[in-house]
Amino acid sequence: MKKIVIAGCGKLSEIVVDAVIQGLLPEYELVGVYSRTAESAERLASKMERNGRECKACGTLEELLSLNPDYLVEAATPAAMKELAVPTLKNGTSIITLSIGALADTSFYEDVTKTASAHNAKVHIVSGATGGFDVLRTAALMGNASASFYNEKGVSALRKSALYTPEMETKNTEVFSGTAREAIQTFPTGLNVAVAASLATVGPEKLKVTMHSTPEFVGDRQRVEIKNSQVHAVVDVFSATPEIAGWSVVSTLLNLASPIVF
Repeated sequence: MKKIVIAGCGKLSEIVVDAVIQGLLPEYELVGVYSRTAESAERLASKMERNGRECKACGTLEELLSLNPDYLVEAATPAAMKELAVPTLKNGTSIITLSIGALADTSFYEDVTKTASAHNAKVHIVSGATGGFDVLRTAALMGNASASFYNEKGVSALRKSALYTPEMETKNTEVFSGTAREAIQTFPTGLNVAVAASLATVGPEKLKVTMHSTPEFVGDRQRVEIKNSQVHAVVDVFSATPEIAGWSVVSTLLNLASPIVF
């Protein structure tokens, strides 16, 4: 049985905890959780214990890694991912990350790649709120590909953004247009999937990203399009809530343990 731990103890992590409790991940033992907010870690650990499973609420990353996990599920922030990735990989622990935006930093990406290779570990990029990485990457490998990413949000998700304007309340508005690297710098947590799509296609510097705000729209729409001389593929996903991201972690864990991989 493989041991897993979780860094970041919000709603998405709770989906993974629930999947363990419900027996959806029989090949795994959840041995520890860690959050900068101690109460969050205690809450998830207590939930495991109420269901007859031992799970340690850790106060530091070092304490979490001392449990010698096979996999660390990262469900925190890109900033947290930058802090924990190298120490985790040096521990020989592979990472399943939701904070893909951190990998838009070329220097960090190279450090992660070298460290993972040196310590026989891997970083698994989950699909999150998009998908189709297999066809996107295949089309890119065929050569001469161009790709774009479109995101639609409701104005309620953008009111605290520096790019918010009052006109968003009443009309469709283009909020952002630029590269995936620029997108993640502008929206550190809101466009992680754009970085994932860029890594699967033409790279953070070449993937064109646009974000639109629509009044009364609820949820998120991610549309990735790639073209080459032989293939035109579109992956268009609407999600009413962020829960699909948590379930994509569960799907990744199932793939890692399964003799048949999707």
